[in-house]
Amino acid sequence: MLELYKNIKRLREANGMSQDALAKLTGYTDRSSITKIEKGLVDLQQSKIELFAKALGTTSRELVGWDDPSTHTKKGTPINVFGRVAAGIPIEAIEDIIDTEEITEELAATGDFFGLQIKGDSMEPRITEGDVVIVRQQEDAETGETVIVLINGQDATCKRLKKYTEGIMLISNNPKYEPMIFSNQEIIEKPVKIIGKVVELRGKF
Repeated sequence: MLELYKNIKRLREANGMSQDALAKLTGYTDRSSITKIEKGLVDLQQSKIELFAKALGTTSRELVGWDDPSTHTKKGTPINVFGRVAAGIPIEAIEDIIDTEEITEELAATGDFFGLQIKGDSMEPRITEGDVVIVRQQEDAETGETVIVLINGQDATCKRLKKYTEGIMLISNNPKYEPMIFSNQEIIEKPVKIIGKVVELRGKF
């Protein structure tokens, strides 16, 4: 079962998901439980394995290592990859399509998705320029999750989200970039709008 715990950590990190966010999706109170699970210190019942599989966009068989996804021949679902997402343009109307990617049918069934090519170094070292992130379209997310956000009419940017009662903070992985803090009033006035959550990273080699 060691493969199970390795896969949980690998898929969580590939999805840009924090331990806190995964804990919430799987019925745990805090990240300490996820830390123990990823270290193989906690035995998971089948019902919990299924919860983790759903949260991580895979199947329980793949999560425990019974299925090798690299050997699957079933066709995935194609999604568009954009070079940029501009403010004021609906996703379905964007014409700057630079490529396509495939996602699993299981993941595609959970919502609407698009890909976005990353520009700049603000999310290094985890996400680098030229990488493609797979994004589920949604207008909200949880603290610790990586989101695509439109700020003050500018093109969409990729940041980690932290929520407060008084507003939000958008955080770069690269420490040379200062966090951006917005009050609830600024979120409305600028505006600051979340358009999706990063669920997968397709890195370049």
